[in-house]
Amino acid sequence: MGPTRTNNRKRLVSEINVTPLVDVMLVLLIIFMVTAPMMTQGLDVDLPETTTKSLRQNEDPQVITIDKEGQITLNKIAVDNLFQHLDKFPEEIKKEAIYLKADKNVPYGIVVTAMADVKAAGFDKLGMITQPIDKE
Repeated sequence: MGPTRTNNRKRLVSEINVTPLVDVMLVLLIIFMVTAPMMTQGLDVDLPETTTKSLRQNEDPQVITIDKEGQITLNKIAVDNLFQHLDKFPEEIKKEAIYLKADKNVPYGIVVTAMADVKAAGFDKLGMITQPIDKE
């Protein structure tokens, strides 16, 4: 708005122009809408931290093993359908950690399917068992 005339005298209008403020707020809204979905992508897996010594445990954990042929065993017992066996566990055991040990030559799809079965059965804490690197 510009000056207005009242009785042949110019008077300045002192109103706040909100158009630039709205423009900035819309740009910020668009930025947050684009970046927010990127922050939540990924697979929710609790991986063990790297330590110099192995961790002591009071109990024997549940261990899923996948050998190089793709055979899945649960606590050293061969299973055909991993989800059905895991789903039978009581809720107290499902709150504890379960560990996955897979051969490095196993196809990625088999390992991911086993991880999905563990999550679908209700286990929240999934750890991966790996071999430490030998420094020679």
